[in-house]
Amino acid sequence: MGLKGHAAIVGSAQYKPEKYSTAPKMFHLEQVADLAAQALRDAGLKASDLDGLVINGPHFHEASVFVPAMAAEYLGLRLNFAEVVDLGGCTSVGMVWRAAAAIELGLCQAVLCVIPARMAPLGPDEDPGWMARSMRFGGHSTAFGAPEAEFDLPYGHMGQNTGYAMIAQRYAAQYDYDQRAMAKIAVDQRTNALANPQAMFYGQPLTIEQVLASKMVADPLHVLEIVMPVAGGAAMIITNKEVAARSRKRPAFITGFGEHLAFKSPSYAEDMLNTPIGPASQRAFAMAGLKPKDVDAAQIYDCYTITTLLTLEDAGFCGKGEGMAFVREHDLTWRGDFPMNTHGGQLSFGQSASAGGMSQVIEAVTQIAGTAGERQLGRCDSVYVSGTGGVMSEQGALILQGA
Repeated sequence: MGLKGHAAIVGSAQYKPEKYSTAPKMFHLEQVADLAAQALRDAGLKASDLDGLVINGPHFHEASVFVPAMAAEYLGLRLNFAEVVDLGGCTSVGMVWRAAAAIELGLCQAVLCVIPARMAPLGPDEDPGWMARSMRFGGHSTAFGAPEAEFDLPYGHMGQNTGYAMIAQRYAAQYDYDQRAMAKIAVDQRTNALANPQAMFYGQPLTIEQVLASKMVADPLHVLEIVMPVAGGAAMIITNKEVAARSRKRPAFITGFGEHLAFKSPSYAEDMLNTPIGPASQRAFAMAGLKPKDVDAAQIYDCYTITTLLTLEDAGFCGKGEGMAFVREHDLTWRGDFPMNTHGGQLSFGQSASAGGMSQVIEAVTQIAGTAGERQLGRCDSVYVSGTGGVMSEQGALILQGA
């Protein structure tokens, strides 16, 4: 059971990450149209080839319901498949396998997956402070009746920082915690960003000492171990084999996927160190007929350094409790023996809301196509990609392979 590897990512586009204060404001429909046009050009396809759409529903500026219909109407598309994915940082990974499954079922031939993540212009009656308030609680609901509003927020578990810090503290208590090893994750990814002109921190080298000297946000997490929220947006085109044969570049076929959702708040996790990425990755590798040692690169969701560490362990790249030794012993840069987040990761590329996770998928596609420029790997035929939403709550994995 699973995918047969008959669907491929053939084109992509993403905005260069920018600070919210300086990024251009565009209506979300405008961003969808612009990103779609760029991705189609990248693929060498036409809008008339598209008959599927996967889009993010939450925070879409021009609509709160019927988002696919509005977007399709704006683009002038007639669709045989439409889907909304709401998985936070796992949204992009979730979009890819849903599009691939729809294609393999014969529902459609080419699917646009798109997430706009620049701010939209606000009308005279719209509240400019909504985003700051929503980010303060990190996706936790303050609505009457929401469990976290009653049992989490009143006790200080506000936003993502405290949740991930709690997981890191638990890891330290159960295993060990080498702050220099954790800082090395951020430093190696910054080295990758230095070879990526599109990265937010391009041209800004980083040392372990600088990471450890940066502000402690939530013990043991320093500010340079935490992503910088930025404005952006991204899109991908996924097609069947026949359409992929017409694309401009080497396609990245989707040969395996897995997804697992275990809780919303880590307060209710059975064991917060055994994360959903474990079963998701096992399913993805089994579906593709590969093992962790078989991939040429890993594009691992990295909202925090602790996310990366636990993914390395639970996805099977190293044993439980061995993540820090793995990081110390391996070169994680694009020149190294374990290339990880070769575009800089979100820690150095920037995190454009739910579109942040698409940067990892796009980097995998770019490496497989052989178009990564200075940071191009010598060989890249198989790539592992992960996505993480919430506080290690909803996680997914993909295996992408070149033809």
